[in-house]
Amino acid sequence: MTALSALNTLHQTGLFGNYQNKNEDGLITISEVKNIKIIQIVHYKKSNLKISSINLDNLKFPEKAMFSNSNNETRILWNSPNNWIVVSTSKDILNNIKKKCDDKNFAVTDLSQSRTVIELKGKSIKEILKKGCPINFNEFKLNNCANSVFHGITITIDMINDSPETFRIFALRSFGESLYHSVTDACLEDGYRGI
Repeated sequence: MTALSALNTLHQTGLFGNYQNKNEDGLITISEVKNIKIIQIVHYKKSNLKISSINLDNLKFPEKAMFSNSNNETRILWNSPNNWIVVSTSKDILNNIKKKCDDKNFAVTDLSQSRTVIELKGKSIKEILKKGCPINFNEFKLNNCANSVFHGITITIDMINDSPETFRIFALRSFGESLYHSVTDACLEDGYRGI
């Protein structure tokens, strides 16, 4: 069986919107992030194990709201108290998590096929996101993440780079098409490049 992404037949490459007479390198880029693992980890309240004692891919679990830790393969996003989302390109990440996070202390759930992930890159991304999301993006910085909404669709948003500004937006797979249409519509005014 072949796994198909939620945007398999929807995402298009090329130039769209108000891109005429603009430098293509200055345009916002939109892409779908595929072939990643998305794992939710919940630390049980009854657990005596301290989360600060665990290292996953040489990363600590962020214990402060709205922060993430990362390396070249893996990002750990604070999702809520005692709850994290691990996003990784490593094929062994689930096995590594299960070695570190036993079922007596943690609930580990593979969310990979249940999410749509859209990546936005460019200098005016924060202005685009302000069109549909109530977060104060003026204070959003590299390695900040948050749960919010975009045009009424529940999302998790993660700033993965600040030069150029790059955000990943996660939503339930069933809302993938609606999110994609909302995001691309918000980008039409400035023009964008689908990659």
